Amino acid sequence: MGSTALDRSTVESLVRQVLRERLAGRIQAPPSVGSTHLSPNPTAHRAGGSLQASPPHPLVVNVSARHVHVTQADLEILFGTGTKLTKLKDLYQAGEFASEQLVTIVGPRQRIIPNVRILGPCRNYTQVELSYTDGVYLGIDLPLRISGDHAGSPGITLLGPAGALSINQGVIRAKRHVHMSEADMKHFNVRDGDRMKLRIDGPCGLTFDDLVVRYHPKVILEVHIDTDEGNACDLESATGMALVR
Repeated sequence: MGSTALDRSTVESLVRQVLRERLAGRIQAPPSVGSTHLSPNPTAHRAGGSLQASPPHPLVVNVSARHVHVTQADLEILFGTGTKLTKLKDLYQAGEFASEQLVTIVGPRQRIIPNVRILGPCRNYTQVELSYTDGVYLGIDLPLRISGDHAGSPGITLLGPAGALSINQGVIRAKRHVHMSEADMKHFNVRDGDRMKLRIDGPCGLTFDDLVVRYHPKVILEVHIDTDEGNACDLESATGMALVR
């Protein structure tokens, strides 16, 4: 991955160019499809009814909207030397949060998606997570990956108030997954890396296959699906949900 710090005049020129092209109709606004613009931590959807024996933690399914993870060095390129992520609100997992910092992403077709939120804390890599619909709009063939798996993935340009950043790789569509502690894995009789199914009951009920189990000793049970998947099952109308082998 490579990053480039640009001076303010260059950044302002890039932004003016993008805005001129957008106003001229050459850059369209990002599509508004259902819950595409949900915040990174919408209200948790919890399992209802008696679909299965209760796990150590309640089953929670969250829609993960488009977002960015950054290194501290890249954060300073985008927002200025010494900048720290400032918390907007906590996410479901302890220690993780949605920050107040927003960036604009610019795709290879010169289409932009503004106001993409950075999630904290900073990581040891910079990564952009988008939905399939976002990829089509931007003109990026998004690989379906587990977070952190960037080999052969495309790059993108990020614009912040202090600079522009070009990454050579790190743009992915996050593979649907479930975070589990050791107690959760014991309850479901699975191991890290196993595949499960997520059954959603309701007016648009469906079953998601190939849900990856992701172990961490400090997490609590939580499923992440992206906005396209959340729209497909109309998660807000779900009457029940269950994890099955």
